Amino acid sequence: MYRLIIRSIFNQNLFLKRYSSNSNNYINVTIIDRDEKLINAKAKIGSNMLDVVLDNKLDIDGFGACEGTLACSTCHVVLDSENYKTLPEPVEEENDMLDLAFGLTPTSRLACQIIVEPRMKDWIFVVPKDVNDQR
Repeated sequence: MYRLIIRSIFNQNLFLKRYSSNSNNYINVTIIDRDEKLINAKAKIGSNMLDVVLDNKLDIDGFGACEGTLACSTCHVVLDSENYKTLPEPVEEENDMLDLAFGLTPTSRLACQIIVEPRMKDWIFVVPKDVNDQR
């Protein structure tokens, strides 16, 4: 019985590994950095936008200082209103951190809380010029 369970888990892990590297699991997004430079980035579906910045080795000064622990607002991004409306409501901790963000807009979110989905293909994420790196 234990062999069947272990074999089942092993096979599921192989399936996940085999298909997680598939190019269909990525979409393209655009990030506008603090210098207003347009950056095309490859975003893995299921990851968060903070990880997209890190995975693409984008050099955005101070971005994601708390590493996605909802302890800062350094991964603050602004979305267009149509895309913003389609995201789940921010949790209370995210709203608390957004209150500390410079350049806060009605469509501001923390990149660490935005999970990449296929429908986000070609979305634009704007990183405000200023950052509040207080934690």
